[in-house]
Amino acid sequence: MGLFSKKLAIDLGTANTVVYMCGKGIVLREPTIIALNSKNKIIAVGNEAKRMAGRVPFEVRVVRPMRDGVIADFDVAEKMLDYFITRAGGKKGIFRPEVLVGVPSGITQVERKAVIEASILAGAKKAFVIEEPMAAAIGAGLPISEARGSMIVDIGGGTAEAAVISMKGIVVSKSIRVAGDEVNEAIITYLRRKYSLLVGETTAEQIKIRIGNAYPLEKVEKMEVRGRDLVNGLPKSVQITSEEIRKAIQQVVEEILDTIKSVLEITPPELAADIMDRGIMLSGGGALLRNLDKFISQRTGILVTIAEDPLSAVALGAGKVLENNKFFHDTIF
Repeated sequence: MGLFSKKLAIDLGTANTVVYMCGKGIVLREPTIIALNSKNKIIAVGNEAKRMAGRVPFEVRVVRPMRDGVIADFDVAEKMLDYFITRAGGKKGIFRPEVLVGVPSGITQVERKAVIEASILAGAKKAFVIEEPMAAAIGAGLPISEARGSMIVDIGGGTAEAAVISMKGIVVSKSIRVAGDEVNEAIITYLRRKYSLLVGETTAEQIKIRIGNAYPLEKVEKMEVRGRDLVNGLPKSVQITSEEIRKAIQQVVEEILDTIKSVLEITPPELAADIMDRGIMLSGGGALLRNLDKFISQRTGILVTIAEDPLSAVALGAGKVLENNKFFHDTIF
């Protein structure tokens, strides 16, 4: 690493950002959200900004600069990256860090360049990118260097990606911009249509976490939800069930399943046989949707397991690459 240089691996996700520092491990985990005043000065970042969402006066903006896994607002993304890099301790003194950022496998060269440029402007000495399925597979502990097939499905806030990896390379992959955010939108749409109840993204996410599920639960769970009545404009509360939410998000879950199936369909037969033996690994925040592993397993006939720390898999994998870049250099950089 050198005496003074620092190396940071960053999972710059649509919903959450995770920072790994070589030699220290995970040093920061915050929502990818920032609050700015009318003069574009930072008021809050991460958890503090998320608590402000939907509760700020007109002159304050609460912004999510990442959409579908890519930078949607370059200037705001740069400010946020600068904050996260500094907060993680990567910019102490005159020495600037080297940064490796996870990006979706399906993004364009222009979108890749934007991530690198934003990282440099945020204070990185050098910046590189790594495809998130590869980083997630490494972080989840899959044996990517073997001449055997390993399948990773990384479901974040903005993208869902499925990839088959062998000998430190991605053999086949597919990325769709349908993931956690679309689950939230499906919940918002359902409540609006069924109950004429308007709720925000924060409430929708709470519903997803508490009673969201992809496969029927053993016991139906209930939750009280508060929002605004679209008929009379007054506050209103309704009680919803886990079964309602399962049906509300079914289309989104089916799209993710179709992505997995389409990758399996174009996987070489020998690697497909390996996947039947070893199963599919889930990572990303979306992997925490209850019974998603059961749903995918039941529909594909393949064993599905969830990474030990799905939220950190990309950052952990990118961190391992930085710490062992001789081993990974030919396939990553």
